[in-house]
Amino acid sequence: MNTHDFVRTPLAALILIALQTNSVFAEDPRDNMRLPDESVMIVTAPAMSPLEVITSPKTPRQPVPASDGSDYLKTIPGFSQVRNGGTNGDPVFRGMFGSRLRILTNNGEMPGACPSRMDAPSSYISPESFDVLTLIKGPETVLWGPGNSAGTARFDREQPRFDKPGIQGTASLLAGSRQRWDENADISLGNEKGYLRLTGNKSRADDYKDGEGNSVASKWDKWSGDMALGWTPDNDTLLELTAGKSDGEARYAGRSMDGSQFKRESLGARFEKTNISEVFDKFEANVYYNYADHVMDNYSLRSPGSNMAGGGMGNAMSSVMRMPMTMELDRRTVGGRMMGTWIGSDIELRSGADTQLSTHRGKRAGSWVKDARFRDYGVFSELTWNVTEQSKIVSGARFDWVVVDDFNAQRASKRTDMLPAGFMRFEHNLAQLPVKLYAGLGYTERFPDYWELFSPTYGPDGATDAFRQVKTEKTTQLDIGAQYSGKQFNGWVSAYIGRVNDFILFRYDPKNTAVSQVDNINATILGGEAGMSYQFTENWKTDASLAYSWGKNTDNQQPLAQIPPLEARFGLTWEHGDWSSTGLLRLVSHQHRVALNEGNVVGKDFDNSAGFAVFSANAAYRVSESVKVSAGVDNLFNKTYSEHLNLAGNSSFGYSANTPVNEPGRTFWGKINVTF
Repeated sequence: MNTHDFVRTPLAALILIALQTNSVFAEDPRDNMRLPDESVMIVTAPAMSPLEVITSPKTPRQPVPASDGSDYLKTIPGFSQVRNGGTNGDPVFRGMFGSRLRILTNNGEMPGACPSRMDAPSSYISPESFDVLTLIKGPETVLWGPGNSAGTARFDREQPRFDKPGIQGTASLLAGSRQRWDENADISLGNEKGYLRLTGNKSRADDYKDGEGNSVASKWDKWSGDMALGWTPDNDTLLELTAGKSDGEARYAGRSMDGSQFKRESLGARFEKTNISEVFDKFEANVYYNYADHVMDNYSLRSPGSNMAGGGMGNAMSSVMRMPMTMELDRRTVGGRMMGTWIGSDIELRSGADTQLSTHRGKRAGSWVKDARFRDYGVFSELTWNVTEQSKIVSGARFDWVVVDDFNAQRASKRTDMLPAGFMRFEHNLAQLPVKLYAGLGYTERFPDYWELFSPTYGPDGATDAFRQVKTEKTTQLDIGAQYSGKQFNGWVSAYIGRVNDFILFRYDPKNTAVSQVDNINATILGGEAGMSYQFTENWKTDASLAYSWGKNTDNQQPLAQIPPLEARFGLTWEHGDWSSTGLLRLVSHQHRVALNEGNVVGKDFDNSAGFAVFSANAAYRVSESVKVSAGVDNLFNKTYSEHLNLAGNSSFGYSANTPVNEPGRTFWGKINVTF
């Protein structure tokens, strides 16, 4: 590739766009998105459909490859993060937080132990060690557990397949600014009768600097390792055993404590049998055991001394003593699922049952003390009816019985509830055009999670017992969408409007943010996502996406808290032979629809936020069929900015109570990927 060729790449073209950008969006900057890796390209937006997103977490992408599951999810339109530094942010989809979005790994769940979600479920995920990420938007499926009103995200590892004895896998090495180092390996050995798969990840980074050169407490160091042993006596049978461990540490500019331990232990087994008979097509079952042992303190990764806030909000509170503090908590989650698939001439029926037992403990005076236990027993069915060659109806229903025990000695009690859920969706492919349409109506009830029952100081109406008083959340939502798939142009749009009765909301004391009250309100939500890609020529391609979320507290006619602003992303890719270059422009609007001192267990609205624009770029070269090298720069113009959902900084690091944590400034990175 000569100099003349490079001048014509997006690295030059989008720089001009970014320099000239002066719209309602522009004002501050950083981050990105893309489409799948068909050749040498680095992705900036995943392959999309209106309802479902399927992509490979192994695909190289910009911004700098993700350190955890939340980092990866934020590259998908509609996702954002409650950000608090370098890693372990909390994913938000369509403005909905926490257990409204169910996150599964290999059909199992890892809820996390910290009362303020320092170890969110996504923090235990090393994205590159998984093969497929599937996102289903809204309450449009009943197959993957109860209460998934915002959506369901599944990280899965596929079965390695061998026609003859051999070895296959991938490996990558990344180096970046601020001493960022990532090492990943995924190796499988096997033959047609079975396999052994080993995956490992090591990731670390120092504190980053924002656009003004100020250091932001954000360093982390983490590792993970997993193995799978599979037996495949024939092409239709699989029995697999899995085991894994991981650990790490991370410090946070937006919290009063850091995470000095994120220990994970996982065990699992799955069985699959296909082509059983003409009608009974498939049976699948899995069991899992996930254990999280989390330690947080205020001295191992920082120097104690400044006033530090309790809880997880990270704002200054003068009443907290200046002394070393530590807390250890764990959570043990055991679950299982089985499902059968029956097929007919025009129908497919999937039915099954699932269960989960999750126990939470805290260490007091050197001894473990159990404080909560959650049990769920669910049954579900989902029917697909192909009405005509162009049209089908998909419907489903599930019922869950939930039992929750509060072992607090002062108020020991039990709650039980039945949770119904269901949906019906119509899908139609136009006969004369490559257009697909769908409309679906779904309903789901969500039982309050651990953080909503046990973390707040007070319950509704100031009750001292939130456990008994917080109601289940009921969501009714209409989802519609359309997709056009042409030779050069592809486009899609999805939209939703919903009513949430007894929406669970946190309110914070502005003078003492360690004090919170959880309440039930009624809310209206709406918004959507849209995207397109266009192949100008054989070498040039562009893509764009738009995401918008809106929420209103209908009890007081005020905005709903912690809703991300309007966001647009534009990518321009040049590809020629073994070379590619991509530019990415991310535009985020201001957010003035805020509810001060309201939010969730992690974050709250403490001010309006400014809009910003961030430009990033990369180049990649395929050395051979099995080796690719790539390099990029995020936030090329070194802008100083913060996301709307960022936490306020902690006083230990010199922040005031209403100063948000800034995002990284200019960041360079390089990566090599090997496939064999």
